[in-house]
Amino acid sequence: MIPDPIVAFFAANQEILWFTTLFIDLGFTVILFRLFGKAGLQVAISTAIILANIQGPKLTVIFGLETTMGVIFYSSIFFATDVLSENYGKKEANKAVWMGFVVSVIVLFMLSFAVMYLPTDISAAAGFSQPLHDAFVVIANFAPLMVFGSLTAYLISQKFDVWAFHKIKSMTGEKYLWLRNNGSTILSQMLDTAIFSLIIWAHEVGIAKALALGFAKFVFKIAIALIDTAFIYWARRSFLRHKPLMED
Repeated sequence: MIPDPIVAFFAANQEILWFTTLFIDLGFTVILFRLFGKAGLQVAISTAIILANIQGPKLTVIFGLETTMGVIFYSSIFFATDVLSENYGKKEANKAVWMGFVVSVIVLFMLSFAVMYLPTDISAAAGFSQPLHDAFVVIANFAPLMVFGSLTAYLISQKFDVWAFHKIKSMTGEKYLWLRNNGSTILSQMLDTAIFSLIIWAHEVGIAKALALGFAKFVFKIAIALIDTAFIYWARRSFLRHKPLMED
């Protein structure tokens, strides 16, 4: 799908690839918001959850730190809920959180059924059907505890993110969008990382080591929260300029 020279360039420049993926992901979220308003953000949240679940197990190294592909897409969920909070209020943001949770459960549930279908062995497709099936099983059956930890952390941290965003807004009024965006996201991401790390790793390596393992992910989450500040101002300008279209 992507031309070989571009693939080769990004293979040799993984940090540039990371920033490119992040900018595209946040940019698509704003574009969906600009085109479809509230519904666009709900789609963005559902899409990010699906991508985070599928790509979450893939580990890579960026700036010398081990991280997962799911961090980018998972972090963009917090960005989308902040945009919803800013423009449509707490009720709509909380609704989107629950919608995302339900979508995640449905996807994981249906994937568990999909792996029970056996690959074909009666046509020319049999040669590649089995390897694809095996790869699919690895992704779909990724540690149940990991899935439970992810869903639990998502629901608690997202609810906290919405609460913190509006708490800061009630204290500062309409000013300081950057503060409520970064403040709520960083605090909720800290909570998310702690919950996920404790559920997944604490029983294996102890609480202190579990939190240390989550630190690298938290560093990337902070970086994403700071970077998405420019995008949330872009989203607010889009809302003010295209509000009639979005409401229609």
